[in-house]
Amino acid sequence: MKTARIREIVLGKPLDPLKTETRHSLALIAFLAWVGLGADGLSSSAYGPEEAFKALGPHGHFGLYLALATAVTVFIISLAYNQIIELFPTGGGGYRIATVLIGPYAGLVSGAALIVDYVLTIAISIASGVDALFSLLPLGAQTYKLGVEMLAVAFLLWANLRGAKESIKILLPIFLGFVVTHLVAIVYGILVHAGSIPSLLPDTVRETQKMAADTGWVFTIALLLKAYSLGGGTYTGIEAVSNNVNSLAEPRVHTGKVTMLYMAFSLAFTAGGIILLYLLWAAKPVEGQTLNAVVFNAILADMGLQGVTLNGALSAVLAFEAGLLLVAANAGFLGGPAVLANMAADSWVPHKFRYLSTRLVTQNGVLVMGLAAFAVLYWTRGVVGLLVVLYSINVFLTFTLSLAGLCRYWIKHRNDDRKWLRRFVLSATGLVVTASILVVTVVEKFFEGGWATILITTIVIAVCLYVKGHYVETKEKIRAVDDVFAHQPFGPHAGSVIPNPADQTAVFIVGSSRGGGLHALLWVQRMFPGHFKNFIFVNARTVDSHAYGSEAVVEHMRAEAVATLKYFVDFCHSYGMASESYLGFGTDAVADITRQCQKIAETYPNAIFFTSNLIFQNDNWFTRLLHNQAALAIQRRLHFQGLQMIILPMKV
Repeated sequence: MKTARIREIVLGKPLDPLKTETRHSLALIAFLAWVGLGADGLSSSAYGPEEAFKALGPHGHFGLYLALATAVTVFIISLAYNQIIELFPTGGGGYRIATVLIGPYAGLVSGAALIVDYVLTIAISIASGVDALFSLLPLGAQTYKLGVEMLAVAFLLWANLRGAKESIKILLPIFLGFVVTHLVAIVYGILVHAGSIPSLLPDTVRETQKMAADTGWVFTIALLLKAYSLGGGTYTGIEAVSNNVNSLAEPRVHTGKVTMLYMAFSLAFTAGGIILLYLLWAAKPVEGQTLNAVVFNAILADMGLQGVTLNGALSAVLAFEAGLLLVAANAGFLGGPAVLANMAADSWVPHKFRYLSTRLVTQNGVLVMGLAAFAVLYWTRGVVGLLVVLYSINVFLTFTLSLAGLCRYWIKHRNDDRKWLRRFVLSATGLVVTASILVVTVVEKFFEGGWATILITTIVIAVCLYVKGHYVETKEKIRAVDDVFAHQPFGPHAGSVIPNPADQTAVFIVGSSRGGGLHALLWVQRMFPGHFKNFIFVNARTVDSHAYGSEAVVEHMRAEAVATLKYFVDFCHSYGMASESYLGFGTDAVADITRQCQKIAETYPNAIFFTSNLIFQNDNWFTRLLHNQAALAIQRRLHFQGLQMIILPMKV
């Protein structure tokens, strides 16, 4: 069986990126976006509230404050991120807003933090989900947890290579199961203790005053802030929608806001409700079990379930919780490649991260996310407590930069929007909250793994700076070549000259650089004077993640390509040389060019193909990683088809 056929069976049939119906069929409506992107936020209720409540230690009465603060914080951050969706309807989220509103280096920091964060999204969600499942098993089974986590990453990697919407549909029943089971458990758990709720607030205030009298207000407030900050993992995932607005159904801004509303209500209710359950049911940690497993077991027992029935019901609740965490891990495979694609557009990471596969997903980004998640899980052995620390720092670094950018924007545009003050206050409030959580988390957990997040993010930033420097230097050298040919004069001949298919034909595979195309044309004329009578120009533009986000961008790319090809054809006609052009679009430039060349060879049997390739003085694996080496790949394919191709070196 051919490799292409095997690939089609595993990943699905190729999709045409230029068909409008394809784009519409892949766009996410608000509900599916809530499942695919909002699940990251909702799933944090499986570990964020537990980390916060555990930080209170014996002072569980503070749980009421935490429940209220959690719900309020969710809405503050969500409403602030609605502004980002309005200002950046093409997506990009934290990376784009920091870049535009603060500066490119702030954007770099935010983007690097998001990349690390999305890898950790996959790792922590899967680790926490497996923890929930293994809460049902004997302690001896704990040794198999890491292997199960690795298998879960592999499954999500395969599902996302098949396409974003397909991966969401696969996981939709799990998401709905979580929502229903946790809604029932939380509502029942609160109603059972409804009689004690009216006295909960005065009792909490009295206990707080007593503690303050014994230890001082500074210690009391510090304990609350510490628990609140260490529960910061609860708010992770809120930024996922703004990062992926370009994947939403039209009208995108409205769809994004509705998705954020779904997310805010579901997360505030679930996370705040679970903390309240811990308090009402006096939940205590049990070895080998999550705190959620402990409190849900008590609630189900109170419902009258016993023995096998109780174990079955608890297994179902925790299985859906673990399943939702699998859905949340999927958000890392959706959001991470999107951030990489946006950064690739600005040359911070290799340009190949912008390219789409035949299933119209950023395949390179998906693979990087998956492999990095494998590495993180292996390194941390899937310890959720450590992963939460690693995770929260970068999440709140991105939040802080984004909200700082919003504050700056509203101050700058205070005369352009009558509602600027209200929006500024909302952004500033969010900034204070997220910056405070960031500082406390870094200080409190620096020696417990926080240093590792800072180190990894710094390394990512350093690599991005090096990549950017290489691309800037290369672009300047290509521009110098273009400048040399920019003033190449046109000839005196007027009108077009039609090629004769029987004549000797030179076919030039060109890109967007006019200098590179003219360099190849003049080189061939100099080396083979008078030999070629026809001069054909062919170009295949890659529809990448940036272009696919908008029909207008695709049309602009088409117009730009047509203008470049017309320039070459007109240049040849001005010297009386027969010429025409061919243009194609697709997700794989090498495959598309090869198909075009085969088509041309059928019309012009005496054709020889030419293209230019960048030659670096110090060629190594790094330069080969940053440049796609398309010329060599095309040459191999054409030679295999019996067609002749010559690569002309273009030193830079």
